[in-house]
Amino acid sequence: MPEHETDIIVIGGGTGGYSTALRAAALGLDVVLAERDLIGGTCLHRGCVPSKAMLHAAELVDGIAEARDRWGVKATVDAVDWPALTAARDDIVARNHRGVEGHLSHAGVHVVRGSAAFTGARTVRIAPHGEWTARRGVVVATGSRPRLLPGLTPDGRRIVTSDDALFAPGLPDSVLVLGGGAIGVEYASLHRSMGARVVLVEAADRLLPLEDADVSRHLTRGLKRRGIEVLTGARLERAEPYGDGVRATVRTPRAERDGMRALDVERLLVAVGRAPVTEGLDLAAAGLATDGRGFLAPADWSRLETAVPGIHVVGDLLPPPSPGLAHASFAEGLLVAETLAGGSPRPVDYEAVPRVTYSSPQTASVGLSESEARARAGDVAVNTMPLTAVAKGMVHGQGGMVKVVAERPGGRVLGVHLVGPHVSEMIAESQLVVGWDAEPADVAQHVHPHPTLSEAVGEAYLTLAGRGLHQR
Repeated sequence: MPEHETDIIVIGGGTGGYSTALRAAALGLDVVLAERDLIGGTCLHRGCVPSKAMLHAAELVDGIAEARDRWGVKATVDAVDWPALTAARDDIVARNHRGVEGHLSHAGVHVVRGSAAFTGARTVRIAPHGEWTARRGVVVATGSRPRLLPGLTPDGRRIVTSDDALFAPGLPDSVLVLGGGAIGVEYASLHRSMGARVVLVEAADRLLPLEDADVSRHLTRGLKRRGIEVLTGARLERAEPYGDGVRATVRTPRAERDGMRALDVERLLVAVGRAPVTEGLDLAAAGLATDGRGFLAPADWSRLETAVPGIHVVGDLLPPPSPGLAHASFAEGLLVAETLAGGSPRPVDYEAVPRVTYSSPQTASVGLSESEARARAGDVAVNTMPLTAVAKGMVHGQGGMVKVVAERPGGRVLGVHLVGPHVSEMIAESQLVVGWDAEPADVAQHVHPHPTLSEAVGEAYLTLAGRGLHQR
């Protein structure tokens, strides 16, 4: 087989892989990017981008209902044209796909279509094209896939995963969403907006169990207000296809008599997390092995370099504290590319990476939860500002909150937590506050526009700084 040399080999063309390749090429390095499927990975083709396109359509449907019920606008949704909706979604994905491929081509990245496997610490075979040797290093960015539960076999119609839920035929009349993390909450919200009866099941005692408890509480309240049935502390006991749908049995502490709840739904959507993909890489040939959870852990987090020098990892293959989010993998790709180019970039500050759930209501957080802050810093100052305490929050009428957690007395802001409409667009300010170790008084001196939802953020800092205006 022919042999080739290059500076860097990137295995995987998702967000982490292609960002590594683009930055490395911009720094003057020769880059080979191996991808066996579509450039852009899960985020572009099955996750972030298409799901947010669908959630935007859902927001429009909800807006029509609000216009009619609250604002006197006599409008109704006669029907959802599913082919037209999915065509608009697919057009957005296709244009993004062409854009990323164009960026890679313009940057001079050599994209090789095929399956990659290690043959040594610096050598990779990309079938069926041959073997490449990396002069500087290899970056592993093969991403993740949906986790499955024993006994559940997705069929793309009645039982679906988060990867194929958007592409299942039509809109179901009823759906059981298994998993109350960000993905499950988003899909529950989407299906409810489109008119489905939705039951959301989470094994932990609250939704978004990794977020601040008040975030979970406000989110759950908002979802229930929209008619979503939320079952926490509940587990799926069994499920099987039944006619045109699924018959499921859920164990919940609030169920009647024997603790079992029978549910007949048109679709079961499994969203219980994602698992790293390393099959076929032949990691052992490079002297590598995954940990007990299947992650490829770095030996040096400041460089995201494994125990084998010159082999780096980005994206969903990384264990916590990497959050497995697309925007975190962009930062990881930049870090690794600059490291391999001979630079000394700053490590990724994972506590300053925002976390967003694009449901209705939305949630957005950065930094530590209140319980985490108390465990680390002891006594902390906490202020919660309802969004309905400001005029724009009343206009939206969806409730929500701003919660700021800071060291006491007058110390750094440790965490910021938002729930409500459009908070995904408001969290960037808080990322800077947490990332730059700002104190409430530092933020309080800056004026937030009135009337906006962001005004509630400013008010929260004013109160913590002892300058409360509308809040005491």
